[in-house]
Amino acid sequence: NEEDPSEVPDMRRRGFLFGLLLLAATLGSAFESLDMKFIQGGFFMLGTNEEDQKDGEGPAKEAHVESFFIDVYPTSNAKFREFVRATKYKTEAEKFGWSFAFQDFVDEKVKAKIDQKLDGAEWWLPVPGAYWRAPYGTNGRAWTDTKNANTTWLDFPVVQVSWNDATAFCKWAGKRLPKEREWEYAARGGETGALPWGASSNMSEHANYWQGLFPGEDSAQDGYQGLAPVRAYGPQNKYGLFNMIGNTWEWTADRYQGPRENKETQRVLRGGSYVDSADGSFNHKLRVTTRMGNTPDSAADNVSFRCAKTSPKVRKPHQEL
Repeated sequence: NEEDPSEVPDMRRRGFLFGLLLLAATLGSAFESLDMKFIQGGFFMLGTNEEDQKDGEGPAKEAHVESFFIDVYPTSNAKFREFVRATKYKTEAEKFGWSFAFQDFVDEKVKAKIDQKLDGAEWWLPVPGAYWRAPYGTNGRAWTDTKNANTTWLDFPVVQVSWNDATAFCKWAGKRLPKEREWEYAARGGETGALPWGASSNMSEHANYWQGLFPGEDSAQDGYQGLAPVRAYGPQNKYGLFNMIGNTWEWTADRYQGPRENKETQRVLRGGSYVDSADGSFNHKLRVTTRMGNTPDSAADNVSFRCAKTSPKVRKPHQEL
């Protein structure tokens, strides 16, 4: 039986597509064992058209991303410690000798000596000696997890890291910072709404944010005052990613362009943090489009990052005529 020549190209295309899917699944499984998820590329609507958009969240526009890998969790203190031990790296906060920390967690004696504050954001204090191992400076608050007594400081996201620090870590790990559109695509988890977990659901079950009058008191209905561990709350979306919104802002690779852009080069931060709100009544409104910009040498106790990795390109085989 001779094969119909007209059917051969179609059969080859199907075989090639099947091979791509098989390769993607194989690569995905390999990297997921290293705390990364394979994200199949595609088109999506980037940004929002909501009237309360802020810092260049909108207007929404169609965007495309190639397939890539992204860390399941924000970078932990444990992983950053490995990097520091291997490279003797000094963060920019260490070099500067100070960094910003939220007032509630700074030692009272240290706080009494600080005479400079940010206009309009007096709750952020320039704390001497604040860096990734001591985010609130000398005698500042220790990492605590009221939900799990076995949690240690190594299980929390590394903070007080600048964009330059994050870039250095990702390069050492053989990865890179995610592009802004990759970050949002991953955060959406295949959803089209404002939250990674989909429509109506109690946000305090999924994310770490401020509940109560800011900056007076955080009622901690979500279980945490301040930082939460990187594995807190479980996956926020169908892709199995943790803490994409809330807890800590995350650096991305992109240069910031928005209404509050200044003359200094800034980089994009995504996701919001524990000082942000569910409804936008103060600070930023938590959703998958939340963004802001800051200079690449800036750091604070609510700023972290996760890494990404480019998916290998697959070459098409030669087709015989």
